[in-house]
Amino acid sequence: MSFRDLRNFTEMMRALGYPRLISMENFHTPNFMLVSEVLLWLVKRYEPQTDIPPDVETEQDRVFFIKAVAQFMATKVHIKLNTKKLYQADGYAVKELLKVTSVLYGAMNTKGVERADVSEEDSSKLKFDLGSKIADLKAARQLASEITSKGASLYDLLGKEVELREARTESIARPLEINEAEKMMKIAIDCVLEQVQKTKDMLNNVALDEASLEAKIEKRKLELERSQKRLQTLQSVRPAFMDEYEKIEKQLQKQYSSYLEKFRNLSYMEQLLDDHRRIEQEMFEEAANMLHLTQNRLKEEEQHLLKSGNNDDSDVEIQEDEGSDSEVEDRQIMKQRTATETLLQG
Repeated sequence: MSFRDLRNFTEMMRALGYPRLISMENFHTPNFMLVSEVLLWLVKRYEPQTDIPPDVETEQDRVFFIKAVAQFMATKVHIKLNTKKLYQADGYAVKELLKVTSVLYGAMNTKGVERADVSEEDSSKLKFDLGSKIADLKAARQLASEITSKGASLYDLLGKEVELREARTESIARPLEINEAEKMMKIAIDCVLEQVQKTKDMLNNVALDEASLEAKIEKRKLELERSQKRLQTLQSVRPAFMDEYEKIEKQLQKQYSSYLEKFRNLSYMEQLLDDHRRIEQEMFEEAANMLHLTQNRLKEEEQHLLKSGNNDDSDVEIQEDEGSDSEVEDRQIMKQRTATETLLQG
């Protein structure tokens, strides 16, 4: 035990957040209660779900507690602890405790440095594209499934280790016979020679396949060359009906141009006809309105004349004068009627 180890241990425990204050005077004499409390706290820091009995009242309980902690540290954390020094609970136990606390302290420092680096970087750099990580995610899932399958197979094989151990020890203890060894070696040599022959046959088959494929390729190349030459000859030769086709095409172009001209003229004439019909319809409606107005006016004049004739029967001179006036008015009325009839006829 050294003063430096005690100082480092107390500082590390304080940095890790141990709730109790530890001084360097606590380990001058054996203090198993403090050691057990520190060990239990460290185990909880590594894995909170660990179930280790905290009873350390009797000697058997203390031995069981030290063994459980040492086994946990060896299997989970891969740290080998000296159980005798831990059981002494003095300054020598501090060296064993320092092995565990140094690992936790180093992990805490590493995590703190990573957080500081992340805080200094821009927040935009923290954003990453999940699409680029899909392949890694698939690979991780595949590896996880392989790990589970390998772990299950390994567990089954370890379960058979008890039976296989006896057979292995028997096989090792049994004396080696030269005849059987020669026989097994011959069998192995024959198997290897058979595999070599199969490989050679496959190589020969590959060579034959390669030759057949090359022959097919050459044949296809020749066919392609013949087809290209035939295409060139067909493109160079002018068909016999090509002159007639060009002549008919020119005539068709002329017919199409004349058709377009006639179609435009027909459309223009139809538009003019529609305009003329519309103007005639408007004129007919105006004439009908004028006729209706004249008929109403003539009816009113006739009624007025009839009323004036009934009121002046006593005076003869006036009647003669009115008779002459009425004849003039009758003539005017007849003229108007004849004019309206001619308008209607027209």
